[in-house]
Amino acid sequence: RREGRGTVNTDTPHRVAMTNGGNNPASNRKNGGNEGTEVSSHRSYCSWYRLGILASLAAVLALAVSLGVVLSNGNSSGNNDGDEADTASVVSTERAPSFDAKIAAQRPNVLFISVDDLNTWIGYTGRNPQTKTPNIDRLSSMGVSFTNAHAASPLCNPSRTAVWSGIRPHVSGCYKNYENWKKYIAEGLGLNSHFKANGYFTAGRGKTYHLSVRGKDGGQMYASEWDDYPKMSEWNVTPPIHRSAGYFKDVETDLEEDDDPDWHTVDYCIDRMLDDRAEPFFLACGIYKPHLPWAVPRKYYDLFPLDEIQLPPHLEDDLDDVPLYAVENMSKPDEDYAKIMKRGRWKAAIQSYLASVAYADMNIGRLLDAYEKSPERDNTVVVLWSDHGWHFGEKSHFKKMTLWEPASEVPFIWVVPGVTTPGTICDRPVDLMSIYPTLCDLAGLDIPDHAGGANIRPLLEEPDANWDGVALSTMGYMNHAIRDQRYRYIRYEDGSEELYDHLIDDNEFNNLATDSRYDSIKERLSVYLPPESINMKPWKWGPAWKEKLTCGEYDTIVKKCDDGNYVARDPNNFCMFLDCPTSVR
Repeated sequence: RREGRGTVNTDTPHRVAMTNGGNNPASNRKNGGNEGTEVSSHRSYCSWYRLGILASLAAVLALAVSLGVVLSNGNSSGNNDGDEADTASVVSTERAPSFDAKIAAQRPNVLFISVDDLNTWIGYTGRNPQTKTPNIDRLSSMGVSFTNAHAASPLCNPSRTAVWSGIRPHVSGCYKNYENWKKYIAEGLGLNSHFKANGYFTAGRGKTYHLSVRGKDGGQMYASEWDDYPKMSEWNVTPPIHRSAGYFKDVETDLEEDDDPDWHTVDYCIDRMLDDRAEPFFLACGIYKPHLPWAVPRKYYDLFPLDEIQLPPHLEDDLDDVPLYAVENMSKPDEDYAKIMKRGRWKAAIQSYLASVAYADMNIGRLLDAYEKSPERDNTVVVLWSDHGWHFGEKSHFKKMTLWEPASEVPFIWVVPGVTTPGTICDRPVDLMSIYPTLCDLAGLDIPDHAGGANIRPLLEEPDANWDGVALSTMGYMNHAIRDQRYRYIRYEDGSEELYDHLIDDNEFNNLATDSRYDSIKERLSVYLPPESINMKPWKWGPAWKEKLTCGEYDTIVKKCDDGNYVARDPNNFCMFLDCPTSVR
């Protein structure tokens, strides 16, 4: 496996969203003095897509000449003159016409594997030698695995909403867990919706979107964006498993492997992957483990004897040099950490988590077995990701919901036939916002303007390429972390800061933010912080919510907020907002 040094592109509020054939202007900036050549992020299609287009186009043109017919563009969405009704109809729920279907048939399938609450305690990262994940590591050996990948938010709902919509939390305003993400994201913007509109069969099961376990008709997804998405199976256990089982209390129920809903999610995905159909598939497999409860068959606990459990690196006084805001709003040591310590369950909780990870890995292995036997294997892109990490006592914290490394860092694996090299490692800083534009590129689809993440295809092709950029994570309103190749910089809503040098302090024990010698580092990284963030008032944007209006000197997209005020998107930078104090006409 190759390991490299360098930098990588990212989506920041200062970056113009990439479009067809566009280069990323941010890629010309150098990161932290690292030397390297500029790397163009131009679009290039997969070989199977180019050949498919040429063959299909030749066949259709020959048919047109012989029959003397005039080909229609087949656009069922109607003209878009800017009003709400027409813009809403741009995303069609109907299958693409025959000509587009022929093109789509040449495109790669997508197997999209999300794993809930999985931190980087997996084999290929080397983060925890106790873990046993032979199947995730098998997938890692097939393609490119990232060791410096981060969630857009260290919390389920905002993280998943950002991945699926391509819109960051500070842009959408979706920061919280217990609310419907559809308040913030309009119908037709989802990654699956974009693939469906381009001739893909879209299906899934399990936890992909937040609360998607209820199925496409369960109120937590847009049903029009899926061809098939059944409700997740129930636990096959009586009495029901307690939510805190394995965490605050022991697991008291003996389970079989197929008692867990994940078993049946994988069964469904295997069946859909092996179905015989003309169109390519976009198949989302949402593995719920290792989300709580950490209840799995006993044999998985036996893999990790309690007396052999190792605790993660931690310091008793680790919060002494972090801002009070971080202690009160991120660490919250008097909550889960205090409960775990009081009940003496630190090692028991780690044992239960490792057992749950091993169970999730087993199910991923079942899915990979079917993938490797599939006749479509060589025409299928595989992506594995987690929505965020998980703390186990670091910074006196358990769970997620912080801007420190254990909560933001995630596993991230890509297998792309003809593009990725088996068994390669990329240590460039990326975040999960890269998924939407990169998958579009690999499938030969246009990258929508709202998908503002970095296209990381150049890193899939050459993992040790010099590339400029950072990863951006957001936890709540105006709380952001920037991660580059070496440093983590955090700035909170009240202006307080943290800075860690991962070259010499991978556990983030020493906050350097108050050391004046690092002022230039903070200044450089602060450029990547969002200049503005949307407050938590629920207002969404998308095709049905856009208005073409004139706002002062700007003729651009204007949004009316709940309070009656207007904001406008900068026509030169899709991620920037402009004040709109003048009358809107």
